[in-house]
Amino acid sequence: MISVKQGDITTMTTDAIVNAANSSLLGGGGVDGAIHRKGGPQILEECKVIRNKRGGCATGEAVITSGGLLPAKFVIHTVGPVWHGGNHNEKQLLANAYKNSLKIAEEKNLSSVAFPNISTGVYGFPKQEAAEIAISSVKEFMKNASSVKEVIFVCYDEENYEIYQRLL
Repeated sequence: MISVKQGDITTMTTDAIVNAANSSLLGGGGVDGAIHRKGGPQILEECKVIRNKRGGCATGEAVITSGGLLPAKFVIHTVGPVWHGGNHNEKQLLANAYKNSLKIAEEKNLSSVAFPNISTGVYGFPKQEAAEIAISSVKEFMKNASSVKEVIFVCYDEENYEIYQRLL
């Protein structure tokens, strides 16, 4: 099942929420900052351990931490691409961010995942195109998914919410 809600992803009670992180994994603005603020210091500490082992997280890749103080059990941190006009593999990198997040959820045997609108804030990815990629990536993954049964797109702003409602 795929659905859309408007609101704050940090309030979701899904098994995991996805963080639109930066490659440093050390928190930032937007959804990343909100997740780190509401999730407490445990998430940052776990991100530091991952960073020390791997050197961060590449664009399109994903890693997982606990949910800290959040209602969700886990946070899957993925790095979406910065939009540079569409000729720098941004579409594939964005699709990879969704697919790799879902792969981690499946590896952990999670059944419900909430996604923000990855890369559509300060990273400047066009919202309509990003939504089309997000939905098609999730639908394609869920055709063969074993554990992931529910994906919720949580839109903070009205514009993204309307786009997702139309597309779904």
